[in-house]
Amino acid sequence: MPSLKELRNRIASVRSTQKITKAMQMVAVSKLRRAQAAVEAARPYAQRVEAVLTNLAGSAKPGEGPRLLTGSGANQTHLLIVCTGERGLCGAFNTAIVRLARDRATALAAEGKTVKIICVGKKGYDQLRRTHERQILELVDLRAVRTITYDTARPIADKVIALFDAGEFDVCTLFFSRFRSVIAQIPTAQQLIPPELAETKENEKATSYDYEPDENEILAQLLPQALTVRVYRALLENAASFFGSQMSAMDNATRNAGEMVKKYTLRYNRTRQAMITKELIEIISGAEAL
Repeated sequence: MPSLKELRNRIASVRSTQKITKAMQMVAVSKLRRAQAAVEAARPYAQRVEAVLTNLAGSAKPGEGPRLLTGSGANQTHLLIVCTGERGLCGAFNTAIVRLARDRATALAAEGKTVKIICVGKKGYDQLRRTHERQILELVDLRAVRTITYDTARPIADKVIALFDAGEFDVCTLFFSRFRSVIAQIPTAQQLIPPELAETKENEKATSYDYEPDENEILAQLLPQALTVRVYRALLENAASFFGSQMSAMDNATRNAGEMVKKYTLRYNRTRQAMITKELIEIISGAEAL
């Protein structure tokens, strides 16, 4: 049985941890507001870019167009871009993304495909290198980045395009967590090269556009920018999902710490009362013996 001093130390330790988790929760709440606002502001632009790209791709001649649109024509080498957080203490946020990417890599390897990985975020790299260290090409460290901007995503997109032009892969897939709410973050896989485009609606199919210059020339300029926009949106979605998951995790940790304080306080009071009762019994027994 622990002594009273040990119980007091445990209570003080848990209370100190509770203060830390509460402070981290408040910081996550503040950062989540800014991250969520950035995501909501970027979504309409990204959706409009997707709509324009879909329209242009539908107007282009079948089998023709830039290689970023049509792909390399093969399906042997796959590049997986895994976007996770730079820090932990965020529940299952990082693990859920890594699990989705690892399952995809395992399935591709079982089919005889070649898998290459680019990790955006240290936590994803730390988990993936245990099983796929040889497939990891690069770690993109964003710990020094305070605010995610379009310029943050551009080097990543340029790296992907350069690898594709060099024939290093055939298909590229981006893994990230889509932000739905504070308690719901959805691990998502989005194919970048060749891009997965939404089906054109019937009313949009009936609309005819004349492009100047032609569709292929516009696509050659638009596709690299669209790829960068997709990476940028994924980073924003990840940031909002990270802070939402961290806020929930720290809230749960704070509640659990409070429950532990109550438990240890009750145990401390019972132990103290037992010691007092024992001393009284000893005193009374000694007095009766005299």
